[in-house]
Amino acid sequence: MAVHPASITVNASLESALPQVDLADLAAVRHILRGDSVIDWNRTWFRTTADVDRFLALHLLDMGNPDDRRRLAFVYSEAVNYLQEHLELTFPADLRDPADVRQIFLHAGQTGGFRRRQILSCVILKLMHVINHLEAAELRFQTPLSEAIVLDLAEKRIVTAADRMRSQGPPLVAFYGSRKTRNSVITKLIAKKENTAATIFDKLRFRIVTEQPEDVVPAISWLTRNLFPFNYVIPGQSHNNLVHFREVLRQASVAALGPEVAELDEEEGGGEVNPFSGRSYRMVNFIVDLPVRVDHLMNVRHGPMLGRTVFAMVEFQVLDRETAQCNEEGENAHNLYKERQRAIVEKRLKRGGRWRSRSTG
Repeated sequence: MAVHPASITVNASLESALPQVDLADLAAVRHILRGDSVIDWNRTWFRTTADVDRFLALHLLDMGNPDDRRRLAFVYSEAVNYLQEHLELTFPADLRDPADVRQIFLHAGQTGGFRRRQILSCVILKLMHVINHLEAAELRFQTPLSEAIVLDLAEKRIVTAADRMRSQGPPLVAFYGSRKTRNSVITKLIAKKENTAATIFDKLRFRIVTEQPEDVVPAISWLTRNLFPFNYVIPGQSHNNLVHFREVLRQASVAALGPEVAELDEEEGGGEVNPFSGRSYRMVNFIVDLPVRVDHLMNVRHGPMLGRTVFAMVEFQVLDRETAQCNEEGENAHNLYKERQRAIVEKRLKRGGRWRSRSTG
């Protein structure tokens, strides 16, 4: 009988796999694994303006572009105005009207001493996160773009990144995507506890299979550096029963990053288990609101007010080769997953009654 690699996961031999992962990368990975919200963060991990530029580029903002600089400044101003008017916060002049908004990202990561500036900077960034997301949704409502077009744009971005990851990232066995069919969406809507179309997060999904268990964390880190901004991972939609993050922090190469590593050592969260999967099914999966530019498809005239990007929800599944193989065996087999799902659908349609998973009866 094959032994499931749940105990192997990423506990062993990360030393060669994590040479380029820094504290910011680890904080982003922890955020994804826990499925928490950046609204609950109390600091950032940016060290240089180059780090901030790379992060903003994941939002499709180019600081060399005057329009994108105006967009960032507009969102910043909106956040400060809200905080002054509705929470009656008072800001020093250099925070209220900074010469370079990127400095706020750096202020929000400072520790030690009097921390009022750091706390206020963090508060501003949280509001910027919310406002940017809100206005992207408004832009989506005001533009005649179908969901299929937006998903196509997201898919193209991800496929391009996948080619780069194969050549630049950790060793991969596979990086491939799929879309749910109409029948699959209907089945999932009936099988879910919340049966509204808005709760179907995985219409577009990608699976990344690494060569070794120790490549899983570097793979997730690569994605947060090169494809999507970690702050738009959807809270409460992550599931992890594969990566033991505290074991990652105990690796010598991670401990060498300094005493701040201890700040990342918090209680781990696993997320809600899929009631249709086998009990030994293992993976990391999470949902991302992926930014996609739409100004090339139409004449977007909102200027800095609504920006030029909308969001597409994409599911990512990350696991290693051995785990992927075990996930296809015994009770984890895909045909059994489908049978369990169909049984719930048939029961609800024919007999009704409250939704119950296998674990609750």
